[in-house]
Amino acid sequence: MSLFNALDISASALTAERLRIELVAENLANVYTTRTPAGGPYRRKVAAFGARDGGFAALMARFTRRAEPPRGVQVTGIYEDPRPFKRVYAPDHPDAGPDGYLLLPNVDVVEEMVNLIAAQRAYEANVTAFNTTRSLIQSALSIGG
Repeated sequence: MSLFNALDISASALTAERLRIELVAENLANVYTTRTPAGGPYRRKVAAFGARDGGFAALMARFTRRAEPPRGVQVTGIYEDPRPFKRVYAPDHPDAGPDGYLLLPNVDVVEEMVNLIAAQRAYEANVTAFNTTRSLIQSALSIGG
């Protein structure tokens, strides 16, 4: 694996973790949204990650029967959390049902904060890996020159 591949892997992970942080922010911003354009309360969103193929190089390796490992991370999809909504008795709320219960989003603030911290640390780790690889490349170039 070349050093430039290492940069590419770190960059793909940075992009994926940034999206994860954006989804956490969206979930936290909608923690009390009881009415969406689709109808009903906001449903928590979650990103799913998977291995990214190596693009054209991986395709050529597959045809030439050379083993080429996946390179990097990609977002395979953004999914809505299927967990049930929270039910709260609030008969005065305009979105409450005839029984007086209000459906709140299935967003747990504590869980979102834990996800935010995990995504932030993963982002920082990938920044460190990216900067270390960049330093190695610069050192290699200074040796040759």
